[in-house]
Amino acid sequence: MNLSQETKFIMKKYNIVANKNYGQNFLIDEFIVQEIVNKAEVSSNDLVIEIGPGLGTLTHVLLQNAGKVISIELDKKMINILNDRFSLYKNFELINDDILKVDLKKLIEENSNYKEVKVVANLPYYITTPIIMKLLEEKLKLKSITVMVQKEVANRLTETPGGKDTSSITYSINYYTNPKIILEVSKDCFIPSPKVDSAVINLEVLKNPKIKVENEKLFFNIIKIAFLQKRKTLINSLSNAGFANKQFLEKMLLSLNLDLKIRAENLCLDDFAKITEYYINNF
Repeated sequence: MNLSQETKFIMKKYNIVANKNYGQNFLIDEFIVQEIVNKAEVSSNDLVIEIGPGLGTLTHVLLQNAGKVISIELDKKMINILNDRFSLYKNFELINDDILKVDLKKLIEENSNYKEVKVVANLPYYITTPIIMKLLEEKLKLKSITVMVQKEVANRLTETPGGKDTSSITYSINYYTNPKIILEVSKDCFIPSPKVDSAVINLEVLKNPKIKVENEKLFFNIIKIAFLQKRKTLINSLSNAGFANKQFLEKMLLSLNLDLKIRAENLCLDDFAKITEYYINNF
């Protein structure tokens, strides 16, 4: 029985229909599943946190390679399936909760006997960004985050700040991690087939951010405001949001040797760090 047949069998046995509200699309390509685990370099020394395990396709391979797998699943319909499938695995723990509400720091501290902690998941696409930002902003002791997301989102997350696919989250990802796309996945690899292709990204979490910022909250707030009207110049975006008046902003850009007509998407991490520092010292 191949993975596609097995998935259909499980769905029929438990009377499961993919829940659109939870963004469920079940992976049915065995090569892709194995590659995700291989690329994440999962070993018996690792604690793996899996988000949205669904029917347990990825969970099954993770359990064969990791020291322990903690799967966090919101959909109650999946809980019986996962417990039935993996009841004999002593390295399996299942939590029925919303990942955004789970105290991950506490969870990791309770399993501190493992050498490294890695997140490996086929993420629910409708809340990809909030999940990734939670993992990074809480400054968890993670070695890496290896997740499948929509291909378009993967391009934004892994873009170099200032590149063609730059968005506000690009800066957050590049601040906290070394990001890269490690695998492209066709929409035909899922049941039901989504409308778009996917990609697996690997975020190597840095022990220290790439640049030093005096006030992280202000730094990310400036970036967020700057991208609210990304088609406009930086001066117009920041002044329209009431961040500062145009006279102050023009003086700031001249002091930092930046073009007065520059847009947010053309700035690098270091540029935003200098803008933050200037604002702190001069506003």
